[in-house]
Amino acid sequence: MSHAASLPRTATPLLLLFACAAGLSVANVYYAQPLLDALAADLHIGTARVGAVIAATQLGSVLALLWLVPLGDRRDRRRLMAVQNAALVLALFGVACAGNALALLLGMLALGLLGTAMTQGLIAYAAAAADAHERGRVVGAAQAGVVIGLLLARVVAGGVADLAGWRAVYLLSAALMVISGVLLWVRLPRLPIPAATPRLSLPALLRQHPVLRRRGVLGMLMFVAFGLFWSSMALPLSAPPQALSHTAIGAFALVGLLGALAASRSGHWSDQGHAERVTGAALLLLLLSWAPLAGLSLHLGWLVLGVLLLDLAVQALHVTNQSLILAAAPHAQAQVIAAYMLFYAAGSGLGAVLGSAVYAAHGWPGVCGVGAGVSAAALGLWLSMRRPDPAR
Repeated sequence: MSHAASLPRTATPLLLLFACAAGLSVANVYYAQPLLDALAADLHIGTARVGAVIAATQLGSVLALLWLVPLGDRRDRRRLMAVQNAALVLALFGVACAGNALALLLGMLALGLLGTAMTQGLIAYAAAAADAHERGRVVGAAQAGVVIGLLLARVVAGGVADLAGWRAVYLLSAALMVISGVLLWVRLPRLPIPAATPRLSLPALLRQHPVLRRRGVLGMLMFVAFGLFWSSMALPLSAPPQALSHTAIGAFALVGLLGALAASRSGHWSDQGHAERVTGAALLLLLLSWAPLAGLSLHLGWLVLGVLLLDLAVQALHVTNQSLILAAAPHAQAQVIAAYMLFYAAGSGLGAVLGSAVYAAHGWPGVCGVGAGVSAAALGLWLSMRRPDPAR
């Protein structure tokens, strides 16, 4: 990589572009979540079947990780971003114009596919454009944009839908993606086309990159805990004695913005050689966060504190994980980031399934107990990884 193509520390506008573009891209995968009732009513989809809308976007996300994201190691990244952005705009128009359930599901599949490909492709692009000594800082900034986009997507979708209907959400997003695509084409640094990197299977990637194995498993356990909380939090809050509205419950996600912004600093610390210290602190914080979360029935202030600690811990470890695996595979960054995100998807999905099941059987204390147990397992696994290995 030439010096001209690197990302200098003073390029704050470019960092903001990576963060904003990644946030706008990932938001497309999550806009539908607060709109399910409107989609069901407008397109005559049964309540029992409307969940397929979310399933379609998640299927698209997995397909992107398996198929589209790894292309960044073998294609002109800038041109690939432009093509994917244009296709995403068309998919958004398709969803906005959907006249039946089938058209909607196909559109949502495309949004999951292209939104995820753009998001993870931008993170890999940022890592490839950065100098090695500040790769963590750059990845942290891009990841902060992803988290903010993910959290704000639900709030923005609900507000726009209340004002102009659910179709306006996707038309507005299409307009924003056009603007984002033009800025990316003009401002993204031109990188050399990667050498013909062989496409590796997931088992081959795991064999060749021990860091991916270790950080992938840590990330999966972390996102089991994360998914466990966020998939079940609404259940006690919507029930007596809290009985909060959907808007009030959704507002708790905004607390995560503070954690995301604070966690972006962890990439800078990784650049300075403190990745293991950040990992240990994040895992300990993840475990400790379940104590205030368990105090939900005592006062909502405990929940706010717990959400802040949980999101800070998760995002700090997530940024650190990505920084390390991207540094370990400079010629296969798109492939390793896709492989790592498969661990993320598995953990999040398992956590979501566990959350509702544990709450139904054991209530909120049971959820917090399982969450603390998973967090303790992640901390114990990391400590075992720190022991000297004679074979290494």
